[in-house]
Amino acid sequence: MALAEGDPAPDFDLPTSGGGRAGLGALKGHKVVLYFYPKDDTSGCTLEAQGFNALLPEFEAAEARIIGMSPDPVKSHDRFCGKYGLVFPLASDEEKAVLGAYGVWVEKSMYGRKYMGVERTTVLVDREGRIARIWPKVKVPGHAEEVLEAARALP
Repeated sequence: MALAEGDPAPDFDLPTSGGGRAGLGALKGHKVVLYFYPKDDTSGCTLEAQGFNALLPEFEAAEARIIGMSPDPVKSHDRFCGKYGLVFPLASDEEKAVLGAYGVWVEKSMYGRKYMGVERTTVLVDREGRIARIWPKVKVPGHAEEVLEAARALP
């Protein structure tokens, strides 16, 4: 990943589930959990989203906002949110510009076949818009809890 802890987090302005928009500029002064995931309604991505959703009140108490991001279109995000009761925004980066800026749009390999996709990654952004912590190649079990602890520890 090209970005490092302490770097300014690349800003963005993307459409989200529920007809909204998401961007870091509008969240200045808040901690932001930005998690990148490969695809709506797949097993690992569903478990990850449900993990963050279940802890949403605790993230809010820690003054942290959650934004999920994938290359799926808003319509897919809306279905995904509706199916699982997700209440935080899912940003749609169909152009993959933001995914590229964060270094998570990478070449992957499955069964010997190479393809481009999202490397499951979470970035915690501090109140000043700097990257406080990066979790590359996320393993889903226990991840939301680990991110919550880091968000709580951040001033």
